[in-house]
Amino acid sequence: MNQKLLIPLAALVLALGTTACKKDPETEPRYLITDELEWDNADKNATLAQWFLNDLYSYLPGGFNRVGTGTDPGDFLDAASGDALPSRNNRPVEYYLTGTVSVVNNPDAYWSSAYAAVRRTNIFLANVDKVPATAANLGLWKAEARFIRAMMYFELVKRYGGVPLIGDKVFTLTDDLALPRNTYEECVNYIVSECDAIKGDLRKDASLADADWGRITQGCAIALKGRMLLYAASPLFNGGGVNGAGALQGYPSYDANRWQKVLDAAQELVGLNYFALQTSTSAAPAAYLSVFTTKRNREIILGKQVANSTLIEQYNTPIGYNSASISSLGLTSPTQDFVDAFPTNAGAAVSTTGAVSYINRDPRLAATVFTNGTKWLNRNVETFTGGLDRPGGSAVQTRTGYYLRKFMGDFTSATAFSNTSHNFPIFRYAETLLNAAEALNELGRTEDAMQRIFAIRQRAGITAGSPARYGVKLGISQSEARDLIRNERRIELSFEEHRFWDVRRWKIAETALSGPLYGVQITREGTAANPTYIYTRQQVATMTFQPRLYYLPLPYDETTKNLNLTQNPGW
Repeated sequence: MNQKLLIPLAALVLALGTTACKKDPETEPRYLITDELEWDNADKNATLAQWFLNDLYSYLPGGFNRVGTGTDPGDFLDAASGDALPSRNNRPVEYYLTGTVSVVNNPDAYWSSAYAAVRRTNIFLANVDKVPATAANLGLWKAEARFIRAMMYFELVKRYGGVPLIGDKVFTLTDDLALPRNTYEECVNYIVSECDAIKGDLRKDASLADADWGRITQGCAIALKGRMLLYAASPLFNGGGVNGAGALQGYPSYDANRWQKVLDAAQELVGLNYFALQTSTSAAPAAYLSVFTTKRNREIILGKQVANSTLIEQYNTPIGYNSASISSLGLTSPTQDFVDAFPTNAGAAVSTTGAVSYINRDPRLAATVFTNGTKWLNRNVETFTGGLDRPGGSAVQTRTGYYLRKFMGDFTSATAFSNTSHNFPIFRYAETLLNAAEALNELGRTEDAMQRIFAIRQRAGITAGSPARYGVKLGISQSEARDLIRNERRIELSFEEHRFWDVRRWKIAETALSGPLYGVQITREGTAANPTYIYTRQQVATMTFQPRLYYLPLPYDETTKNLNLTQNPGW
């Protein structure tokens, strides 16, 4: 019999006391949740079934300082994308940059967690009809559960390619578990068909009650479909596999119509007439910052719901602010390469060989990265050599001259942190616009693609110019637009777990993730009252990308238990 201990204890004791299922308190704890209770037809409010569904939500992906081992805070996956380094040395996330990932040592192995969620979803779907609930509620709950299952399959497919599709089956110990992998195409079709099948049963975004914020909606299903189709249309998977990849890793041949499907999905989401870029009457980058700290806004399609806290600030604020009242660990060091990706405030690219400057830059840079001189907690950040935030010695500190600012509340003039909303953005509207821009450009509609870029740059606070093209030149070619869209995606969606996967699906990782990574060495001259700073680019790491890393390795223990599970090429 399946048994689970759940909390809070007092609430569970009360709930069990209202059920018709009687147990001897001397032989079985009152707080023990069994299958019989979970799907009890006398549980008139289906309370335990809804708790089961709520537990499924915990499997939705998050991205804040998550890659690591043990109980200590981890690192952003973007610290393996060239956009940052972990401030601590020899962290698991760097295995991707040094080529030391293996079948038994993969920091982002997702297999067990995803299939645990698939199994629990199937248990829910097989049993929820037993509880007394309206047909509408049952349809809604099933749709939410099926979305989570489809999301788990997407997370698997983007890592490994085709994986075994379980359907609705709940396996027992007597079943044959040696399942082969389904093809990439079969997995894509399954995920897309599930999104289409459930979207009509999900809550409508425009009429979502505040109490239901964070629940899966129609927009979520369309957004997931769009992201799956985006990956399927991309060079790595759309007939461009590497290392002898076959049907398990992508489509055997290219089909331009796959880009049209991406565009159709983006237009379907836009057609809901609800989502929009977050705006503000304040100067840039206030609107961009508020996307990540406002609990509910029309740009977030789905966020990983967590209680308000100060964890993001504690983990990533520059180290010099650490005190009896403030914890600041400075765990993330953005690279100079990433800083150079931000254009000027007129939308022009910046030199990667000239002097380092933060003046007249895209306002999103200040919203994303702590640079030397940024005001924070009522003093300026000091990342010059010997400064409070880069003192040298053995302390964990920035390796690049920068710290991560994104996702934090506005504590510019505060003296301490206060609890702030930090829901990791799983899907947001800006991604939809960038998906549409990418698809339009690949379909030869480059000028239409640029209209989406204009909207994103306008919200960012980049000046329109004359004509109003936000730094995009007239007559831009498809190839030039492709590079621009990819860079816009890099900075707009930074640290939201896109870049790591984007350079793979674009099949540019052998260039983007190979070679030197740079930071900045800052020397202060003059007096403390009247300082001048000298900025010098400095190599801080060397990246090594192996082509086999386009697809992550299936876990060793899974391939040894299931001999029908074909390992990915090169592993």
